[in-house]
Amino acid sequence: MLQTSLDKTLKYYSLIDLLNSNAAKNPDKVAFNYLIGDEDEISISFEQLVMDSKRIAAYLQNEGLSGKQALIMYPPGLEYIKAFLGCLYAGVIAVPVYPPTLSRNMDRIRSILIDASTNIIFTTSQLHSKIAKHFSEEISAMDIKWICIDESLLPQADQWTQPDINGESIAFLQYTSGSTSAPKGVMVSHQNILYNEKMIQKAFNNDENTIVFGWLPLYHDMGLIGNVLQPLFLGGTSILMSPIDFLKKPFRWLQAISKYKATVSGAPNFAYDLCVKKVTEEQKTLIDLSSWKVAYNGAEPVRYETLKKFSAEFENCGFKEESFYPCYGMAEATLFISGGVTNKKSIIKYFDSKALRDNKVQETRECNESIALVSCGTTHLEQKIKIVNPDTYNTCSKNEIGEIWVNGVNVANGYFGTGDNANFRGRISGENSAKYLKTGDLGFINDGQLYITGRLKDLIILRGKNYYPQDIELTTEKAHIGIKDGCSAAFSITEENEERLVIVAEIERAFRPRESGYPNDKLDAKNVLTHIRQKVMEEHGAQPYCICLIKTGTIPKTSSGKIQRNACKQEYLNNELVIWHIDKKE
Repeated sequence: MLQTSLDKTLKYYSLIDLLNSNAAKNPDKVAFNYLIGDEDEISISFEQLVMDSKRIAAYLQNEGLSGKQALIMYPPGLEYIKAFLGCLYAGVIAVPVYPPTLSRNMDRIRSILIDASTNIIFTTSQLHSKIAKHFSEEISAMDIKWICIDESLLPQADQWTQPDINGESIAFLQYTSGSTSAPKGVMVSHQNILYNEKMIQKAFNNDENTIVFGWLPLYHDMGLIGNVLQPLFLGGTSILMSPIDFLKKPFRWLQAISKYKATVSGAPNFAYDLCVKKVTEEQKTLIDLSSWKVAYNGAEPVRYETLKKFSAEFENCGFKEESFYPCYGMAEATLFISGGVTNKKSIIKYFDSKALRDNKVQETRECNESIALVSCGTTHLEQKIKIVNPDTYNTCSKNEIGEIWVNGVNVANGYFGTGDNANFRGRISGENSAKYLKTGDLGFINDGQLYITGRLKDLIILRGKNYYPQDIELTTEKAHIGIKDGCSAAFSITEENEERLVIVAEIERAFRPRESGYPNDKLDAKNVLTHIRQKVMEEHGAQPYCICLIKTGTIPKTSSGKIQRNACKQEYLNNELVIWHIDKKE
């Protein structure tokens, strides 16, 4: 049945076959154009990309690495892409990872090496030297085989041999961000990728003329699947930029879309907020965003307020409100799960917030007791989405919130090196055949549209009522200008046999205390804490037990920037937070 589904949908059974075909059709077409800062750029054609990837693959094959796992630890750039594709061409299972920075240790790398059953790290000579120097003590205790390739010493492409792979072969391991648990390596097969790329193509209405622009990290599923493999799947062109270049100057994103007439580009919600904050009126006069057909928004909660503000701010730059494309996905389903219809305004509906706390869906009008939710669209191709009671495994009724379950060719076979794959084997009560991915996300379907309400593991239950941490965090961040956006965590703790709400929030750098023991004139801490408490009470009907204002840059986050609420909770319980101000209700 699976093979029949693939036969109807796909022409190829591996990324190698697809890339070879696209290179043969358009050898001189630019596959990637990588921007460096504001001036420099490097491009590579489809033909050259295939040749370089085959040379790397031939080297890896000569080293006897086919069939083995290897960490890909490269800085952003074309070399990263060639290394990744070189692994695919060699039949090496690629494991994209984020290089350790000076502020981070090697713990995550060590845990991934162990979990992936490998000691091989594929990197550049320059990065290897930096890591070896800074982490010499840690590395000396690890049996690592470093592979640093000198392109001048690589064999010729004609020495490459076709690896023994098929659609079910593992292409790479995508390690999850670990926002609610330890990172796990999702086994993504060639057929998973091809099917998911077909879903994205259909959903976005992409073709070989599509121009993708992206700055998302290439070790992250949205950056790799969306900005690298989707354009390769299409035979289109991708313009790329380092995440650091975007964060230093968000205008570069919009400037590049304007310059290269990009048609598809996207990011998590925070990036659109950042552009609203940082792009000046003068800069707006320099850009034309009329080519931007699909501005996808995913990987974190999509905020209606963000869509509204960004559309208003950049309307005069040619940006169209209907270009916004809210979507939903996760690594366990390769990437993309659901999305709307292109060239149509996003669907926003208001729901009774009290009903949502009781796990019920009650549509209403905009008022103080309602919350605006943005639809994440519908399923595509033959993938199925169900809303299931996580306790009984029965499908939920029409107006009931439950766990989102997914079944489709894009769903991976499980996590590498672990027997804990129950989340990939969900069975709905009364159904004996289909196996579903239990996403861990909560939501509901209204008029055929999927709405996400939160994470099952992060759900806060106070006196029988359900509260979604991201909603409380948003209220906290809006309560005062001194609270840093995207840097707060809400969770519950058990105190005297009762669940109590704790809120932790970073202070904006400009408002931090000047010296130990001396208050900052710009921040009246008591006033801020009072505002947060009042706003949370007004908007959610929940009384915070403790509110902590902490040092800038200290809240636990994953490598992809997601808040680690459980890690933050543990730091709170262990008195490890760097707290500058606290308000505790005794």
